[in-house]
Amino acid sequence: MAQKATSVPRTGSWSRPPGPPSGKDSSGDAMSRIMPRGNLAALDLGTNNCRLLIARPEGDRFVVVDAFSRIVRLGEGLGATGRLSDAAIDRTISALSVCADKLRRRRVVLARSVATEACRQAANGAEFVARVAAETGIMLDIISAQEEARLAVLGCQSLLESGEGPAMIFDIGGGSTELVLLEDGPDGPRIVDWLSAPLGVVSLAEAVPGHVSDPAERAAAYGRMTALMREAFAGFAARLPKDRPVRLLGTSGTVTTLASVHLGLPRYDRQAVDGLVVPAEAMRDIARRLSGMSMAERVALPCIGEERADLVVAGCAILESIMDIWPAERLGVADRGIREGILRALLDSGSRRKLG
Repeated sequence: MAQKATSVPRTGSWSRPPGPPSGKDSSGDAMSRIMPRGNLAALDLGTNNCRLLIARPEGDRFVVVDAFSRIVRLGEGLGATGRLSDAAIDRTISALSVCADKLRRRRVVLARSVATEACRQAANGAEFVARVAAETGIMLDIISAQEEARLAVLGCQSLLESGEGPAMIFDIGGGSTELVLLEDGPDGPRIVDWLSAPLGVVSLAEAVPGHVSDPAERAAAYGRMTALMREAFAGFAARLPKDRPVRLLGTSGTVTTLASVHLGLPRYDRQAVDGLVVPAEAMRDIARRLSGMSMAERVALPCIGEERADLVVAGCAILESIMDIWPAERLGVADRGIREGILRALLDSGSRRKLG
């Protein structure tokens, strides 16, 4: 889905976390205008990952006090059946139960929990959300693709390279890929166009299986992946400005994984990766090398391992396709996104910082 926009509205609701209520209850809109005393939390349930961030407000900033991340593959098999599978739901509820326990133990006073593409697409998405509420106490908000893009930008735009000319921030998810075109405005970056393509690392890997032993077949599968992404991006690409300086920032497991490979890290290090700026050609070279490796060779690489080895090639194809339509010389890397955007939205409640 693509849409031109002069602004991306702030939507969504906030809720008390699981556990006994503290103080008088109020509506989400009213609560979003009040800065509570205590810890805040943001939970992002994607097609592939479940991520939680708990933070303490300090002025107009927040300090992280706890975090959780687990690969749950909620959208596994969704493209074929149109439904969330029982196994995927069980894995996800197990992870969300851990999150609910952390919310209680950290005495979170205000939380927002969002679900994205898998729950948007699934015929049983609403049923799943109801079961999560009943079993964990977590109230998931299935957000629109537009809201997902806005939160990702809000969470990582501070890492965008300074300079003139348009910029693009992208988020490669499990079930979708968001591209957001920004231009400088009097109050900071302004969203002028965006796209949510219904292909992410999980859905693309399922659409084009690439786990084959023959190198020529692997190359052919990678070619089919990039062709699918070029088609998905075509309408948006035609609207992009040409012959102007461009900046590029990515937030996703794909870009942080490839950045780790670029740095040769023995294990993932967020401090080394978050905010890194890498030559685009270096990232493209890594993407092509990974796409030509066997599964066993990818598993053996530090920072990839078994959990990411089967999906990283699809991520590489998406990343290369983005760099094709937005040929920046450098790629900024962000290990932050929707969760930080949720927290920032609360801290900015009243909206001193506007996008659009």
